[in-house]
Amino acid sequence: MPAPAPRADREPLSRARVLDAAVVLADAEGLGALTMRRLAGELRCEAMSLYHHVADKNALLDGLAEVVVGEIAEACLDPGATAGSLDWRDVVRRRCLAARTVMHRHPWAPGLIAARSQPPPTVYPLFEALVATMVEGGCGYPLAHRAIHSLGSMLLGFTQELFEPAVDDEQARDEAAQDLAPTMPHLAHLAEVAVHEARGSLGICDTQAEFEFTLRLILDGLEAHRITR
Repeated sequence: MPAPAPRADREPLSRARVLDAAVVLADAEGLGALTMRRLAGELRCEAMSLYHHVADKNALLDGLAEVVVGEIAEACLDPGATAGSLDWRDVVRRRCLAARTVMHRHPWAPGLIAARSQPPPTVYPLFEALVATMVEGGCGYPLAHRAIHSLGSMLLGFTQELFEPAVDDEQARDEAAQDLAPTMPHLAHLAEVAVHEARGSLGICDTQAEFEFTLRLILDGLEAHRITR
């Protein structure tokens, strides 16, 4: 049955409206139910109308990842989680818990975000805030860099290299860092000072070293709990 013809008084389609409807459908029935035809039916428009706002299904999924990460960033920037009287660890802990709440609301999101070839653009303000909190708390940029790797899976359900362009191009990475500087100075500085070594790694960072660092954190934490018992 063809979709009803749009009425003049109906809210016009936009990318935001298409993505919002896609999130609602995925929450209700899972990503498997999300097709362009089904989404058009929910929006009461022709399927072809959607392509004016999302180029294809892959672009739609990229948009969903962007929306969810944006929700996490908004939740993590809640004033209650950035109170100046809090220890930096308490701030980071509250942000991780806020991210988990968002992921519970969208249980399909971790797998979707992990499958994206590039980080959603909404991820940058999230990690800018994380790096700023750690640097202002006295941790320094090297440790903040490792925190991105260690906490990425807790914040987003995945870890992904923020500064890795589509091609292995050091100049492109430098330009990307420069583009961040005006609005995200902490990430821009981190990109300059962090040690990046692709040899033997899965990305431009030394992923083996980051894996071992995170593993050591977990084991040291477990040992501390064992001692207190």
